[in-house]
Amino acid sequence: MAVLNSSTRRRLQSLPRIKSVWEGDRRSLSQPLPMDSSAIAASPYPMESDSDSGDCILWVDGSQGIVRAMDVVSPDSGHAAVVRALLRAMEHPHSPAAPGRPQKIVVKDREIQFFLRGILQDLDIVIDYVPDLPLIDEIFRGFQEVAYNKPPMLPPQYAEELTQKAFDLWLEAPWEILADRQIISIEINDWDVGNLYACVMGMLGLDYGVLFYRSLDSLKHFRQQVVDNDSPEQLQEAFLSQDCLFVTFESDMDDEDIDLASLPSDEVSPSFGNLHPLEGLRSVIYEEEALTIYVALEALYRFFKNSRRKLKDFPPLSSRYRIRLPKEAELDKQQVSVKIGTMPDVAEELYEMSLEAEDEDDDFADSLPMLRDDLIPPNSFVSLGVIPWERVDVLRSSVDYHESAALTSNGGDGLPIILIQTTRPKAKTLIQELQDAGGMKGICFNPGEDPLEEESYDLGILQTENEEMHLFGEFFNDDPTHVSARKKWDDRCKKTKGYCGLVIAMGLTGASRGNPQIKDMLALFEGRSLTSKDLGLGTLQRLPMPL
Repeated sequence: MAVLNSSTRRRLQSLPRIKSVWEGDRRSLSQPLPMDSSAIAASPYPMESDSDSGDCILWVDGSQGIVRAMDVVSPDSGHAAVVRALLRAMEHPHSPAAPGRPQKIVVKDREIQFFLRGILQDLDIVIDYVPDLPLIDEIFRGFQEVAYNKPPMLPPQYAEELTQKAFDLWLEAPWEILADRQIISIEINDWDVGNLYACVMGMLGLDYGVLFYRSLDSLKHFRQQVVDNDSPEQLQEAFLSQDCLFVTFESDMDDEDIDLASLPSDEVSPSFGNLHPLEGLRSVIYEEEALTIYVALEALYRFFKNSRRKLKDFPPLSSRYRIRLPKEAELDKQQVSVKIGTMPDVAEELYEMSLEAEDEDDDFADSLPMLRDDLIPPNSFVSLGVIPWERVDVLRSSVDYHESAALTSNGGDGLPIILIQTTRPKAKTLIQELQDAGGMKGICFNPGEDPLEEESYDLGILQTENEEMHLFGEFFNDDPTHVSARKKWDDRCKKTKGYCGLVIAMGLTGASRGNPQIKDMLALFEGRSLTSKDLGLGTLQRLPMPL
């Protein structure tokens, strides 16, 4: 059996001795603890662990009626977990308790009693067995009541059919055709709902789903707020001001950069929710809301399936459908009549709004050096390397896009390259943006500094043929890995007489992450290695944005 080390015993012995009796117990949780319930938020029993299932360990000061420590652990963990929670209860208790060691501890488990006696024998604490722990019993009853009374995310009678309707729409993939400005009106006239205005998300390969706004004013107001405000706090407030029901699609995978469209459908799941200026974000959907979403999803699915080709140009279109309600709906009628149609005028209005925002951004950017950081997709893998000459010809003929340069030397061990690896959809977008800019002119490493943090950088910059400059990486000057890679880059560029390349690859979330193979490489842009004097930027400084 493990024992406390000497320094820990001395530290615990120095704590003030509290004339109180503590209750301690470990119990299996048949239900997850209701972490987000108002009852727990208002109680003096905060959870310390992020876990929500397993065994719950609780240490309570019976004299003061407060919880000093609480933890949720794996059922496989031994009695040492009980001791760890107890030591935390002594030295770092939950507020408002103060550090201290109890005069007496009572438990209802004989094994725990004997284990604690062996561990705490030098701390002058009485450890007794009792058959009942009334205060802990009361706390756990409260936990279970809240857990059992927590409403389900969807009404149980509609959950299966509503989820299926969402999957039907996922498979139809309306975001392949519709942009988020192309709004579709759905006239329901039931459950106190007149018209819903559907906004489809997902064309950019980021968030997938549909927002069903309850009014056009809410939709337009939100878009205008996003245009007018750019601080995180203002954007959060704008988000919460929306008035809509929504369906979004998610994956259980932790990788935020993965494109859901690339996953099998069984790895994607729908989530439902409600946004309202006075309610905020709510993930629980009630019966009337569930029926509204059910009808809206079915109407949108039919409309898109029947008009997919016509919707590419988003002309004025409308249809009427009679939609049968779930058989579980205890209503006088079994179906509702729905009118659905495109709103080209609204789409044009939202497009003009976005153009105004771009013009404002361009006006601000005109006063700054033309160095942009919006070309390279977030979370991309960026590295400096080389491709042996025997593989360069293979790469030139195998990639989807190749931009050649008049190489005058094949010296050295190969073509020095900058590798940018991301997901396939983002790689395709990046390649298209480079093509639209006329291709790549050259690659430069320019000095940069952060005066506030007293740090210096090597800034990787791509220059395109339209003379724009794009940041592709910030490398610390004191990073030995980058210093070595940069030295090799300079040496190789000298041997190729200033020629280099940019490789765009996919496979960021797969087995080839950080080491893409030829089959993963989608584009090769060849260009010149530029110096900081060529760009004339001088040392760039990172400065805080003005308030």
